Amino acid sequence: MRAPLQFVLDFFTGGDPVQPKPPTAVAPAVDVLTAVPPASAPSKGDQGLPLAPPEEGTIGFTHPAANRHSQLQGVTVSYRFERSRRKSIGFLVGADGLVVRAPNWVTLREVDAAVQEKGGWIVAKLKQFKDRQTEHFQKAIEWRHGAEVPFLGRTVQLCVLERGVGRVHGQDLAPEQLLPVTVPPGATVTQVRDAAQVWLKKQAKALFEERLHHFAPLLGVRWQKLSLSSASTRWGSARVDGHIRLNWRLIHLPISQIDYVVVHELAHLREMNHGPRFWETVGEVMPDYAQRRKALRQAPLDLQED
Repeated sequence: MRAPLQFVLDFFTGGDPVQPKPPTAVAPAVDVLTAVPPASAPSKGDQGLPLAPPEEGTIGFTHPAANRHSQLQGVTVSYRFERSRRKSIGFLVGADGLVVRAPNWVTLREVDAAVQEKGGWIVAKLKQFKDRQTEHFQKAIEWRHGAEVPFLGRTVQLCVLERGVGRVHGQDLAPEQLLPVTVPPGATVTQVRDAAQVWLKKQAKALFEERLHHFAPLLGVRWQKLSLSSASTRWGSARVDGHIRLNWRLIHLPISQIDYVVVHELAHLREMNHGPRFWETVGEVMPDYAQRRKALRQAPLDLQED
């Protein structure tokens, strides 16, 4: 019987504990970090051994270079697993998601057990990281009359009108440069923000539908339904029944990045995976998808693809 799993939570306060290589009857120690250093490739012996990937449309956290998957606290977490020369298992949460590193002597079964054992902490940290990024982006917008709001890669000026007051004078901007909202007299910042987001979601829905109609015939697929998502973890998802979900916050980004997400999700209607044939499908209509994908990863919200 294996000994109980030990957790070493160093949070960068000290180095790994000096441990001799344990016998096979001893479970590995685990330390938890909060930032991801440059990734290294997994050993060849671990390739082709991931757990089953999550189904399309499931909500969770996905590392862009994920090669293993776990259900933690009812959430699908796809993470990057790497072998390293460290003395213990390490959990690292950063902008890309979760990276798990383990010594060569630790079995994959022990790694999976360690991930499950620390599942609550992992999910909490992943949510905290994403929430902090989303809040930072939203707080950067001052929801008041005259504020600049990101829209399709540029900015529009928030034009707040109070009911019964009439039009605001002195506006010298063209209609396409304005984000008009109407609110009750004395409206709070939250009311202004909510009204502005209603306008943004309306624009997003119309644009997404237009882009889906444009690209679907080029890919030879048919989508059946579009829903707007407010997820804090991903830009979009696709289901085998043709239901496409796109994050309304894409409306803040340039059309080139929006089109990449649209094509990405439509391509899943032909290939429900991220294998070579999937990326070939994306490349059929978007040869420069790699550059667009890179730009998307640098977006202020830094959400994940499906």
